[in-house]
Amino acid sequence: MEQNLSSYRIFYAVANTGNISKAAKELYISQPAISKSIQKLEENIGVKLFERSSRGVTLTTEGELLYTHVKSAFETLTLGEDKLRRSIALGVGNLTIGVSSTLCKYILLPYLRDFIKKYPHINISIACHSTNHTLKLLEEGKLDIGLVGKPEILRNIDFYPFQEVEDIFVAAKEYLHNLKVRGVERNQILQSATLLLLDKENMTRQYIDGYFQTNHIIPQDTIEVSNMDLLIDMSKIGLGAGCVIRNFVKNELKAGTLLEIPLTIPIRKRMIGFAYNKEVKISKSLGRFIEFYEGYQL
Repeated sequence: MEQNLSSYRIFYAVANTGNISKAAKELYISQPAISKSIQKLEENIGVKLFERSSRGVTLTTEGELLYTHVKSAFETLTLGEDKLRRSIALGVGNLTIGVSSTLCKYILLPYLRDFIKKYPHINISIACHSTNHTLKLLEEGKLDIGLVGKPEILRNIDFYPFQEVEDIFVAAKEYLHNLKVRGVERNQILQSATLLLLDKENMTRQYIDGYFQTNHIIPQDTIEVSNMDLLIDMSKIGLGAGCVIRNFVKNELKAGTLLEIPLTIPIRKRMIGFAYNKEVKISKSLGRFIEFYEGYQL
């Protein structure tokens, strides 16, 4: 577009009013400035846009063609401004949350249900990744916030504790019975059973590996999967002893479909929380999210 927007705004106002004097009053500029702008626009385009008379101005055939497109453009701009004002008034925004599939199902979604009730016009995107990958994306500024297990080193990450979780080992009653038949003592289950664990890229698995190392536990057989729901299902059918989060199997423990394996030394509880990059400017949507979870009651 060779002309600046102000030239077309003047053209649009003159075409709408059919009068240079009225257009000057509407735009708060002088009549000579209006006339000069129209003349320059006609010269630059190379066609006559208005027929002048004592009663005012009317569009030429070429002017009518240009007016159709200019009218559409200004109506689109007006619509955009209206939508923006409504978005600001409603608190519309965007928020991208990184979270593992397990934490998303058991912790994030119940929380979001309450957040969405208060802020229904914030568009939320969820990116399911491992905690380690979520932290990497946060550092790169590719996510607004993440729900993660507390990392040992925070670097440029702000971490807000949200919920304490406890890792336990569970198994089906029949599986534990079969171990007993084979002569496995209760304090030797972890060393003798097939352990169902998350893969080594997962922060929970790394935490459990640290527990094994500290307590000199050497697993004999392991099956690795990518999410905790699979661990729970595999444990229920008697495939092995699964390492899960207590709160995520409370119904199974209550019903007796899974039994907790007693540990000589319990696994130390750990913290799940929201993390965001403190070096990235906080958007209004993220600010509302932070304010909400700081006052959230579990």
